[in-house]
Amino acid sequence: MINNVVLVGRLTKDPDLRYTASGSAVATFTLAVNRNFTNQSGNREADFINCVLWRKPAETLANYARKGTLLGVTGRIQTRNYENQQGQRVYVTEVVCENFQLLESKTASEQRQTTGGGASEYTQPNANGYQQTDQSFDQASTTNHQQIKAPNFERNADPFSDSPQIDISDDDLPF
Repeated sequence: MINNVVLVGRLTKDPDLRYTASGSAVATFTLAVNRNFTNQSGNREADFINCVLWRKPAETLANYARKGTLLGVTGRIQTRNYENQQGQRVYVTEVVCENFQLLESKTASEQRQTTGGGASEYTQPNANGYQQTDQSFDQASTTNHQQIKAPNFERNADPFSDSPQIDISDDDLPF
């Protein structure tokens, strides 16, 4: 049987980090994942997917991710049920994350938060289709600056627009 989930979305709020009675860390969070199509009024809708992450990765996520952070997760779908205080059976479906990845630089995340951007606002690419960012890493009280080019993943962007032209005759093609 196969039960694999891959999601890319933005956190709707800061992750909620808690500890079990045995001391295991567990982070719960909700990802807003845009749908691939627009509704009749031209707006893009999103699904809000509940996720849970365990142990050390949960602590790492809680330390580095905030509301609006672009996040990629892999995991599996799990269902569970319990009886609430009113005696009703409650069913829960969630993604149990096995791995996660922060998909934007800390600088881009901070810039989006200071400009008041919401979960649907993205940084615009420069003329060649790439976003130029400056990312700082603090290691042993030294700061290293790296220039990172992030690709433009917009729907209508041409990924080969800044590539040089190749001049090949039809006779040289193998098909």
